[in-house]
Amino acid sequence: MSIFTVPVLVSENFILRPLTVDDAEAVFAWAGDERVNTYMPYNTHRSPDESSEWLRSLENLENEYQWGFVRKSDGLLIGSGGMRYRVDSDKWSFGYNIRYDCWNRGYTTEITKCMIDFIISQGAKHITAEHAVDNPASGRVMEKCGLHFVGYGEYTSFDGTKTYRSKVYELNEGE
Repeated sequence: MSIFTVPVLVSENFILRPLTVDDAEAVFAWAGDERVNTYMPYNTHRSPDESSEWLRSLENLENEYQWGFVRKSDGLLIGSGGMRYRVDSDKWSFGYNIRYDCWNRGYTTEITKCMIDFIISQGAKHITAEHAVDNPASGRVMEKCGLHFVGYGEYTSFDGTKTYRSKVYELNEGE
């Protein structure tokens, strides 16, 4: 297990940077929004203090890069996401979420491509992701990023109260 140093990444319209506890108010804008969190494995944050707790937990993440997504045009932190190495399967997985008012603008695709390009530059060969069947917009992001549908699965919320049927996608670099 490793704790990674999170590098700053830059795409055409975004800066992907490490998150800090100072980001709690901005994080709460999406982590506290039920619309954004409908299919997320974590519970919707009830306050910026809860967002602060989550931000503090990032300091001890193992085998994972976690970024905040800053829009270059106005410096607004609009979301977060990351890449996690799955030791058991020798695959990288990713996830993301952004503010509701930033949906359907191509932002998530651009940001996800940036994360994927970075992890491939670090030698990753196998990347996987999944989304709730009832959330096809995430599937479109995965397809636009070069992943291919490989089957169905399911995932459960961190607190075990919800289980979602999912579609699983993969990208195998060099195949």
